[in-house]
Order: sequence, then structure tokens, then C-alpha cells
Amino acid sequence: MQWYFVAVLLTVLTSSQGILTTLSQSNGKYKYDYATIPFLAEVFKLAVSSFFLWRECKKSPLPKMTTEWRTVILYPIPSIIYLIHNNVQFATLTYVDTSTYQIMGNLKIVTTGILFRLFLGRKLSTLQWMAIVLLAVGTTTSQVRGCGEASCDSLFSAPIQGYMLGVLSACLSALAGIYTEFLMKKNNDSLYWQNIQLYTFGTIFNMARLALDDFRGGFENGPWWQRIFNGYTITTWMVVLNLGSTGLLVSWLMKHADNIVKVYSTSMAMLLTMIISIFLFSFKPTLQLFLGIIICMMSLHMYFAPSNMLLDMPVTVKPDEEREKLIEVSVDRRTHS
Repeated sequence: MQWYFVAVLLTVLTSSQGILTTLSQSNGKYKYDYATIPFLAEVFKLAVSSFFLWRECKKSPLPKMTTEWRTVILYPIPSIIYLIHNNVQFATLTYVDTSTYQIMGNLKIVTTGILFRLFLGRKLSTLQWMAIVLLAVGTTTSQVRGCGEASCDSLFSAPIQGYMLGVLSACLSALAGIYTEFLMKKNNDSLYWQNIQLYTFGTIFNMARLALDDFRGGFENGPWWQRIFNGYTITTWMVVLNLGSTGLLVSWLMKHADNIVKVYSTSMAMLLTMIISIFLFSFKPTLQLFLGIIICMMSLHMYFAPSNMLLDMPVTVKPDEEREKLIEVSVDRRTHS
């Protein structure tokens, strides 16, 4: 029952992330400083992790918490990567629609496979490499523009800047995911202690980014903490809550990773995003988009599913069982003769 709950929750959070961010825009632009969103999300995750660690410390035995500087010094790296990724993510949604954003997010499977091979020396099976190629084909297919009523001046349905940012976002997401999974599984420390280290650095770096923006602007609009909530609406706060909750859930999956849960959630999120976009944004799905989603879903299942689920393997008979069957057949023949 726990895995069903995780799968449903991850599906809802993943599909609603792009939708809520798009709804928070006004005439295609952000009325608020979107750099404050990751900062507040990091503060939210840090507060939640601190609360749960406090509860763990009240129990016996105490949770394991490594405080060696050689371990702690590793946590700023993914925080910097996530800082860049979160800001690229907001910029991407100014160029592409939510369904396109959701599909392009699956390119992180491609970049993850390549980075696994390059940096961790992990070998992928031939079927997994075929799934990666199929995923790239499905993503490209979903973005090819038809030559019906629309003009054919451009081959793709969104500006090239959106696709470049989408690919960059996928690379950053894969790199951060691999490094975070390495940190989470490096030792048996408490998950909440690991989260506190990760989110503390994340809060510091996001705060530094806001201060740097003020310095570049000559403090024309005042310091960032005086205008941090300018332009915020209920939808904007929902974006903060969504981003923070997704981060907490992903960190739990990094510690206790289950690929089947992630693949089903990602697959369902693509369809759910497209369906919701039809009602909220009067989005008209094309045949190319529908075929692209089907191809992406198939490739994800090919990549993550165990081989016995993909291949209808005949049941193998053990040598001892085969010998017993031969003896039974010979005995039957003798009795009949």
C-alpha cells in the first residue's frame, strides 16, 4: 500500500508542477521574481526535515549522523546544480507548453544513461540503450509540427530557445540526480540528516543568488527580503509547496529507490498533464504529440522493467524434474506392456 501511495503522489506532483507554474504567469510573464521560488522551497524542505530529525532524536537508539568534514563538504555540489536547474526550469516554461515541458523532462533518462556510463562505469543492456534511443525519437516526434492549417515555416512547434533550455534542464537534472543518489546511499545516515545538509547549502546558495541579483541591479528595487513576496498569489504559493514536496519525495526515493514506482509515475504524469492542459489552457493535442507520448511510455517501460516482464520466457524444467518425468513415463509403459 505504501508504494501505491508514493506512485500516486509522485504522479500528481510531477504532472502539476508545470501546470501550476504556467498558471502563475500573467500574459506569459512572471509578475513575481521566480528566483524566490527555489529559495522558499529550500526553506520549506529544511524546516520539514529538521522537524522529522527532531522527532527521530527523541527516540532510542539515536539516528546515525556523520559530521566529518570530508562527508559534509560533498553536499554543496548538488545544491549548486539544483539552483541552476530550478531557474532554467522556470525559463523553459516561458517558451514551451506544459505537455511539451513534461515530455522533454523525460530526456533526463537519456542523459542519465550516458552519465552513468561515463562517470560511474555502469553498463547498460542493449535493450536499455534501444529504449534510450526510442525515448529520444518519441520526444522529437511529439514536437514535429504538421502542415495542415498551421504554416510550415518552422519544423517544430516551439521556439528553439525552449528546446535548448529543455535539454539543458534534462542534463542538469540527470547530473544532480546521479550525484544525490550517490550521497544518499554512501552511508547509513538518517535521511533527514542528509536532507538537512543538502537543503542548508541549497538555502544559502539561493540566498546568495538573490543578493547577487540585487547587486547587479544596483539595489534599484531595494533588498530582496523586502520584496520577496511581491506579486505572489495563491497559485505561486502552490508552486512553492509543490516544488518543496517533490524534492522531499525524490530524496526519499533516492534513499530507497524503486525504479518501477518512478517509471509508472512518470508515464502517468505525461498523460495526466496533457488531459489537464486540454481543460485549463484550451490545449489542442496533435496526433504527433499523442504518438510521441505513447512512444515515450513504451521506452520508459523498456528501460526500467525487469526482463521477465518484457520477454515471455518459457518455464525451464530442472534436470532432476526432467529425470523424474522420464522415469514415470518408462514405468507407465512397462505396466501397460
